[in-house]
Amino acid sequence: MSGKSKGLARFQWRVRTILGCLIAVALLLIARLYFVQVVNGAEYRAAAEGQYTSTGAAAEARGDIYFTEKDGRAYAAAVMRSGYKIAIQPSVLENPEKVYGLLNEVTPISKERFFAAVAKTTDPYEEVATRVDEEAGRIVRDMELLGVVVSHDRWRFYPAQERAAQTLGFVGFQGHERVGRYGLERYWQDTLKRNPHELYGNFFADIFANIEGLAATTSAEGGDVITTIEPTVAQRLEDVLHKIDETYSPKLSGGIVMDPKTGAIIAMSATPSFDPNKYNEVTSPAVFSNPMVESVFELGSIMKPLTVAAGIDAGVINAGTTYNDTGCITRSEFRVCNFDHIARGRVAMQEVLSQSLNTGATYVAEKLGFDRFAQYVRAYGLGEETGIDVPNEVRGKLAGLDSGSAVDLASASFGQGIALTPIAMTRALASLANGGILPEPHVVDRIVYPSGLSKKTWHMGETRVISAAAAEETTRMLVEVVDTALLKGKVKQAGYSIAAKTGTAQIAQQGGGYSADKYLHSFFGYFPAHDPKFVVFLFTVEPKNVEYASQTLTEPFMDLAKFLISYYDIPPDR
Repeated sequence: MSGKSKGLARFQWRVRTILGCLIAVALLLIARLYFVQVVNGAEYRAAAEGQYTSTGAAAEARGDIYFTEKDGRAYAAAVMRSGYKIAIQPSVLENPEKVYGLLNEVTPISKERFFAAVAKTTDPYEEVATRVDEEAGRIVRDMELLGVVVSHDRWRFYPAQERAAQTLGFVGFQGHERVGRYGLERYWQDTLKRNPHELYGNFFADIFANIEGLAATTSAEGGDVITTIEPTVAQRLEDVLHKIDETYSPKLSGGIVMDPKTGAIIAMSATPSFDPNKYNEVTSPAVFSNPMVESVFELGSIMKPLTVAAGIDAGVINAGTTYNDTGCITRSEFRVCNFDHIARGRVAMQEVLSQSLNTGATYVAEKLGFDRFAQYVRAYGLGEETGIDVPNEVRGKLAGLDSGSAVDLASASFGQGIALTPIAMTRALASLANGGILPEPHVVDRIVYPSGLSKKTWHMGETRVISAAAAEETTRMLVEVVDTALLKGKVKQAGYSIAAKTGTAQIAQQGGGYSADKYLHSFFGYFPAHDPKFVVFLFTVEPKNVEYASQTLTEPFMDLAKFLISYYDIPPDR
């Protein structure tokens, strides 16, 4: 055999040897995979779960929500937290009593839940604890208990607990997916959701499982939501509402603090409330809704300043205009009376606000006429959505203004017979503080994207509903209310002008008519009156053992006003 033939034979032998080795290795790998996946599949799956990650809904990334402190610093309102969850494999678990004892020494685990899971012997995986902190999760993982699965977990956390809960909402399950269910979490769902590229896992798993993510050149969609809510103000508002509830035991209380020029919501809350971290423990889901935007109420005499301002703007009255107050009048065969039924004789428009005279508000509305009065009410935005950036906003109910009935015109002029959302009423009243222009209420200031870029989400209001002169004259009259009439002038502030008005509304009964002993109390005010920094709205539904809003809400309003003046270091204006 020639040397050339011998060389070829050696090459062929080497090739056959290498191929044989490769085939042998392949057979070994196939056999190994058979034993791993089929023979010992359950055990290895348990071990894998303990090392790798949960890629389900619980591990989804999500953008954060922030409050904004008065100095501009971000304050975490809704963030993602990381830790572990613990599950068992009932068919594999040995000595459940011992295992439960070992686990419960490390992290609290419901005994009832644990042994209910143990009983499900046909289920391959049963969670027994979630939201386990990092240290406890690592300790359990290091125990290497057969039949115990420890995997990474991520969850939504609300550091402020109940603060602004209805405004924030929460993240909960919708089917098998976690999504925003109420509040900002729902409204901004598409902005907050993330594609979960940053998973917890080992190096090799990441290489093979996340190649697409590694190759991506663009950042995840969405961003963080930066709100206008100031956390300290939000807490003070809620403290005030809780005090109202403790004193008068109403069905519901709520409040809004807003910048009347920009429409920025500084605080918005209602009680009863809830802790979004424990939303699954709530017995009445009704508390999840935000009554400030999702419910309508007959808000009473805080409507009178809007009626008077419309009359001044239209030129049918001025502050010096007088009318004959007879205490009660009859319209459409119904009696319309002042709160005390007392006839005061000839009085000026100032007294319509200072003494809250229903007959005076009716006089102004009738001077305007049905059509023109209705036009002003709608121009104030009271029959439409404000466009605020939280979900489920409803429209006010103004059907009475289409009836042509004289009693409906009279009732609407002092805030009865028309049902409005608190946010729409706050915006309308803010037009008095904003020179006659409606602001655009908003809770979110901007979105910050992973790139570092940000986008402003709101615009300055430009809709003028009354003249600046009419707004200023009405403001002057409301300052007079506080200085001389409200609690007989006892709450007048020496250094600050405050414009304010109370409202006491009868509550409509099912089947028609109004309750004789159930009331809704409301209060609004803004300050400093001639260059306002804040407008404050408060209301409480069916307070017990008290009739008038001046009794229930004057002190809470003044508490908030004094706090805001001090907290923001607002200089005196008089």
